[in-house]
Order: sequence, then structure tokens, then C-alpha cells
Amino acid sequence: MMTDKDSASVKVWCSGIKDAYTLEQRKHWYSDVANVYDQARPRYPKTLIHRAVELAQLPAQATILEIGCGPGIATVEFAELGFSMVCLEPSPAACKLAKSNCSAYPNVEIINTSFEEWQLEAGRFNAILAATSMHWVSPEMRVQKSAGALQENGSIIMLWNTPPHPNNEICHQFDEVYQTQAPSIPEFARYGSIETHQANLKEIEQDFINSGLFQNFLSEQFVCHTTHSIDEYLTLLSTISPYIKLESRQRVSLFSGLRDVLERTCTGRIKTSYLSALQIAQVNHG
Repeated sequence: MMTDKDSASVKVWCSGIKDAYTLEQRKHWYSDVANVYDQARPRYPKTLIHRAVELAQLPAQATILEIGCGPGIATVEFAELGFSMVCLEPSPAACKLAKSNCSAYPNVEIINTSFEEWQLEAGRFNAILAATSMHWVSPEMRVQKSAGALQENGSIIMLWNTPPHPNNEICHQFDEVYQTQAPSIPEFARYGSIETHQANLKEIEQDFINSGLFQNFLSEQFVCHTTHSIDEYLTLLSTISPYIKLESRQRVSLFSGLRDVLERTCTGRIKTSYLSALQIAQVNHG
């Protein structure tokens, strides 16, 4: 179970990247792994997408603003439902991929900019979508600017697929490798336990609730189970911030050590679990 101390550490770690790197650096955070990100990151369950549309009561002609669309993983799901979308993506590499992935949808506009730099179009949008991206935006900006962009009764929709969590036996086997090769990565960031991610999502939920700018906050989540080859698992890790942050030679050494463990303990496939979640709230302009 996650302690209050762990929860505080998670908050420090998550804010640490935003605080330690300039906006310009963060805009290029995923650029080197954009293609890998597109290939390796899990897709959002269609049941979660349809549930979001239902809870947000989106009209057929809704216009959606997406914050940090990446290569367009969630964008395509909403575009297929016929919605018009304005999608903001600060990484030039990810933006290029998103334009390619969404080329079949003329009602989707991809803009190479951050939410912070985007010029507010007040009251234009039926919904704001953020798919595993809202944690990159400061609490003040994520709440206030989002509220300003929404129409009356508009909704904020946040989708999350959290990083993979192996079983406890494998995590225990990994410990020595992390201590030797990457001691700077704290334990809660190494394995991404379900409890850790639930605490992270609770922090973001509270930001919206405490602001008074949103109401009727709803949260739904379920645990997904999947298997990866060793290569697939390590490739997925390479798209996650604690690993991106490592110096390249250190990352190679770490992954080599993790591979050795997996080759000894697995039969070619590694079982993992992750949290797939939906958070939604209605703007309160009252």
C-alpha cells in the first residue's frame, strides 16, 4: 500500500521534471522517441472512449480541443466518431506523426504548440481532451485556461494509460539492477504500481475540484493485463520519462541488466498490468 510519504514523493518527482526543464526543453521531451511512442504505447479501450463521449454528453457536431495529442493515439479514436478537433502538440516530431496518422480526417487540425503558448479561444469548445498529458501542465494553467476555453456546460475529459507494472517477483529481481545502474530512479517510478498511479490521478482530480471552476467530477478506472516480449517491454520503458531522463549510456546499461533478468526469469513473455482511467468534469461558469 502507498504511504503518505510515498504520495508526497510522487508529487515531488512529477513536478521535478516540469521545474527542472524549461518549456522549450519540455517541448522536445518525446521528440527522440516519437516513432517508438506511437508504436509501443497501449491504445485507449474503445469502451473508455465511448464512456467519455456519453458522460460529456457530446453533441454530434462537437468541437474538441486536445492538449498534448502526441502522435494522435487518442485523437484518431475521437476523429473516427466524427468530431471536429483542434489538437495541440509541442513536439515537432510527434506533431508530424499526428498529422500523418490523422490525414484521413479533414476536421482534425494539428498545431505545433504547447497549451501554455496557445492563444486562448474563449468559450469555443464543447470539450477539452487530454490523454496521458495533463500532468505536464501546471495546476493553475490546467484548470483556469481549460475552463476559459470551454463553452457553457462543456467538459474536461482526461484519459490515462499508466506505465506497465510487472509482477512483484520480477520487480524484486529488478531491484539490484536499478540500484547498480540507475539509483536515481526512485522505486515508485521504476515499477509504476497501480496504487502509485491512483494517487497521482487523485492529486489532479483535487486540483479541479478545489478550483470551484468545475463540477460533477466523475472518475472511472480499471486494471488492464497484457503480455509483452522482452523487446516490447524494454521499448515501452524507453518512452517513459524516468528512462528518457537518463543519459544514453546509462540507459543502455540499465536495459541490458533488465534484459538479463527477464531472460533468466521469463519464458519469452512478461506479464504486466496497468491502469486505464477516465476523469471527467463539467465546467462551472456560474
